[in-house]
Amino acid sequence: MPAILAILLCAVAVGYLFRLDRDKSARNSAGLWVPVIWLTLVGSRPVTSWFVTSTTFSTPASDLDGSPVDAAVYAVLLLIGVVILAVRGKKTGSYLAVITPVVAYFVYCLISVSWSPVLVPSLKRWIKDVGDVVMVLIIVTDIQPLGALRQIYSRVALILFPLSIVLIRYTTLGRAWDNDGNLSIVGVTTNKNMFGLILFVITLGVLWNFRRLFVNKGEPDRKRRLVAQGILLVLGLFLLRMAHSSTSLACFFLGAGLMFATHLRAIRSRPSRVYMLGFAVFALGGLAIAFGGAGDVANSLGRDASFSGRTTIWSALIPTVSNPMIGTGFDSYWNSPNVQMFQDTLNLSGWYHAEGLNEAHNGYLEVYLNLGWIGICLLTTILITGYTNACKAYKRDRELAGLLLAYIITGMIYSITEAGFRTLGASWIFILLAVVSASGVNAGLFPSETAKQRVPRRAGPSLAPAH
Repeated sequence: MPAILAILLCAVAVGYLFRLDRDKSARNSAGLWVPVIWLTLVGSRPVTSWFVTSTTFSTPASDLDGSPVDAAVYAVLLLIGVVILAVRGKKTGSYLAVITPVVAYFVYCLISVSWSPVLVPSLKRWIKDVGDVVMVLIIVTDIQPLGALRQIYSRVALILFPLSIVLIRYTTLGRAWDNDGNLSIVGVTTNKNMFGLILFVITLGVLWNFRRLFVNKGEPDRKRRLVAQGILLVLGLFLLRMAHSSTSLACFFLGAGLMFATHLRAIRSRPSRVYMLGFAVFALGGLAIAFGGAGDVANSLGRDASFSGRTTIWSALIPTVSNPMIGTGFDSYWNSPNVQMFQDTLNLSGWYHAEGLNEAHNGYLEVYLNLGWIGICLLTTILITGYTNACKAYKRDRELAGLLLAYIITGMIYSITEAGFRTLGASWIFILLAVVSASGVNAGLFPSETAKQRVPRRAGPSLAPAH
């Protein structure tokens, strides 16, 4: 089948699924499309790369200025997002007041721009990172935030999942080859790790949608929406298996297990146990990924004992940090002179193509390189407060709290072997979404579903007038 015909048929199928998934009772604002577009771009590839067919490897130097077209697209979305939040000024201010750790982290990131070796690019990246927070705030300040969450997962999945199938099957855009000729399935993205990440975070949300519809039989238009969510869930799982991203696959199942475990009778009867449940999942999952490399766990995840060379990267990076307390500057390490020392160390150890590396493959180490120990402490504060708030939210809304906990815990686990806290990263955005939502729930800013209107009872039968 010609690619153009496959794309047209895909568009028709997506339109039909949109119609199946439509909730006629939803009152979400049109502004919700702004974070949908933002997440679609973050979860796929830069705008300009859709028109480039060659598979070249980028280097930190080539990524310094970026594409002016991509920058313009993100700038327009960010500007629209700021306007939306300005219109919702009261709600926006209320949320900013309860997410102090997030605000403090971003303020420090801005301050760190001042000692960056690439000041202007660092500032531009910080603005994009603020864009992640703007998109999160648009979602949680919607008139129906729970409905907005459901729509985010559905719309992004409806756009990215079917398109990935078409690109993989009928074009070369969905596949990539490295310098050794090894084939990777990348779908709508540019590498398999990014593809696995967006599949993991969105499919987890689709699973949450599916479960809510399956359990809550009073949901409007339930049957056809359940069919649409079921199709998306199958597509997500199928693509996640194709992606061969071990960390993303493991994190999805850990998140799904945690989400379902919050509905066990032993947890429901004693809500305080949710604290230990989340900690246990993080400890077991983290240990399995971080220390299982020498045993069967790493092999079962498809990796060797060095996590495909990650431990070599980590040991070579740590000594190159010139100021451990404050780091190199926001998102600047890979454009600093320190990188040459790192590359030389890898080359001496026999590493191939060291100049192609532009991330630490560890989120915590990535923050340390750029922001030092101060950044690590501020990030830890975000994660701990987000976790405790999500556990507290369990008493108000079990279903929502289970999802928020799943994103926070799996985001922390994912970042052990991948750069999960980077600007315009799906993992980082959904961690922020979970942290901000949990804070809003406990502050009474995140309302539950609108209750069905009840017909008021009459005081009694009306009396006939006397004649």
